[in-house]
Amino acid sequence: MAEGEEDLPRDAKIVKSLLKSMGVEDYEPRVIHQFLELWYRYVVDVLTDAQVYSEHAGKQTIDCDDVKLAIQSKVNFSFSQPPPREVLLELARNRNKVPLPKAIPGPGIPLPPEQDTLISTNYQFAIPKKQPAQAMEETEEDEESVEPNPSQEQKADMPHPTSQRVSFPLTKRSK
Repeated sequence: MAEGEEDLPRDAKIVKSLLKSMGVEDYEPRVIHQFLELWYRYVVDVLTDAQVYSEHAGKQTIDCDDVKLAIQSKVNFSFSQPPPREVLLELARNRNKVPLPKAIPGPGIPLPPEQDTLISTNYQFAIPKKQPAQAMEETEEDEESVEPNPSQEQKADMPHPTSQRVSFPLTKRSK
């Protein structure tokens, strides 16, 4: 045996011999521990399910049928069979009925249409188109429609600055 092999637990030796029998010669030592963790987790899950099945059947102990049922349910839940070849061929025929779009000959590498690329812009600027005169009329209407409350009537004697809303039309700059 190798130098570090005598202090390995029995389960780790089994995993190491399984790797060797499959032709895996070079691996990190952590691989054995990862396989052991997976192995233990799987066994605990199967035995827990088998215990539930045994309790459901009204039995005091877990028997072989409970373990088989737990393994079968784990296999059915975890792994799925691929569809039959005939189904895949039918799907391929249906998909291939739709012809590919015609390639437009041109210089360089042909690229997909602009709407199918991820580099096209996916936003728009919404710029309101108000005239400054319309904005001024709105502010005057707003000020007239406000009903003063009693505290504002008392302060009416005191001068206060008038606020105006100012808007500037956005125009393109010339370079």
